[in-house]
Amino acid sequence: MLPIIWMLLTSMKPGNEIFSAGLDVLPKNPQPVENYTYALTSIPLMRMMLNGAIVCGGILIVQLLTSIPCAYALAKIKFRAAPWVFSLVLLGLCIPIQVPALPLYLALANLGLLNTYFALMLPFFLSVFAIFLFRQFFKSFPDEIIQAARVDGMSEFEIVWRVVTPAAWPAIAAFSIFSIAAHWNDLYWPLIVISKDSLATPPLGVAFFFDPESGTDFGSLMAAATIISAPLVIAFLVAQRQFIQGITMTGVK
Repeated sequence: MLPIIWMLLTSMKPGNEIFSAGLDVLPKNPQPVENYTYALTSIPLMRMMLNGAIVCGGILIVQLLTSIPCAYALAKIKFRAAPWVFSLVLLGLCIPIQVPALPLYLALANLGLLNTYFALMLPFFLSVFAIFLFRQFFKSFPDEIIQAARVDGMSEFEIVWRVVTPAAWPAIAAFSIFSIAAHWNDLYWPLIVISKDSLATPPLGVAFFFDPESGTDFGSLMAAATIISAPLVIAFLVAQRQFIQGITMTGVK
């Protein structure tokens, strides 16, 4: 909690107190109204937060639609290549976004898709971490229930979405927290594919307050950081029980 508390206190300080010689935790002359007003009016911060919500929501929906069936196949369907496919999934965890960034950018540029929501979401539609997490969770799901569903005539896709997925809400909540936090705070990829302010995401808004020539306005910067961090903190507090349950149950067989 210390970084969050420090951010809140700094967001209420004037500039001359942030870099004072002494270490004053509490502001002597607080100016929260000025800092937060400037943070909200100097840039379209609410629009940027809306863009972040659209991007994070779109990425999460597609990630769940693609990773849950893949994880179910690796966990419950027996085929010879399953160990090799799972090894490729683990290797995929080692590949950062910086590796395919250039070919992805060139492909999007050639297709004329830069400065779109699709460009912001495309590289993250398939999450190998989600496949790994859900596969570990599905391994603990009773095989007897799946066999009974097959005897009743349900297809594998029906079993995935009507039987297995409703029992995986703790894992889904845990992954949702990881996914939303990662893409809400992502600066690298939006900085590459977005040049329009109307499509900017929250981290691009925070970067607006960095000015090496006139000096960075750290009070307003911390105010903006507090505003864009609040939804993540609230989401974690709401889904805290499911988050912890999902993480702990992924290793239970």
